[in-house]
Amino acid sequence: MRQVIVTAFVSLDGVMEAPGGEPGYRNSGWTFKDVEFVPEAYEIKGTEQAEAGALLLGRTSYEAFAPVWPTMEEFAAYNAMPRYVVSTTLQSDDDRWPATILRSVDDVAALKETDGGPISVHGSATLGASLADAGLVDRYHLLVFPLLLGAGRRLFSQADQDTVKLRLVDHAVYANGIQKQVLDVVR
Repeated sequence: MRQVIVTAFVSLDGVMEAPGGEPGYRNSGWTFKDVEFVPEAYEIKGTEQAEAGALLLGRTSYEAFAPVWPTMEEFAAYNAMPRYVVSTTLQSDDDRWPATILRSVDDVAALKETDGGPISVHGSATLGASLADAGLVDRYHLLVFPLLLGAGRRLFSQADQDTVKLRLVDHAVYANGIQKQVLDVVR
């Protein structure tokens, strides 16, 4: 069975919205305008790309990434691997960055049963929370920024659910205060 890995930039209070400067959020761009850049803090991103077997996105993230990621050399491996987008409304994929459209978390559960490397989920706050609520997330790769952003889309849902135990399997703290946390979901 393939692992589903949710990877996110997240503030200390759990906000993951608009880390790179996406429009419409008052604190947009918080990963680079509010915290000093330290290259080693982002090494996990290269490791994720090298180890991933597929990329899984929600519709909103897919529509934001599709016009940009195909032109970015640093995402060459993501551009070459199978991509999936979970959406009930998307009618067709973007020709610039083809993807297979999945309609539900049940489709993601079926994808997990296929052969291949880990399935990496980037951005996609709503999808990530839905996958977690359905018990489909196996690991989190988090870069936790030393910021409190207040309002914004959160990494974790507000659903009333049983406790989910996590095991810290890797961590680091960088000079700029970012914390890397790699956590496995304990089943």
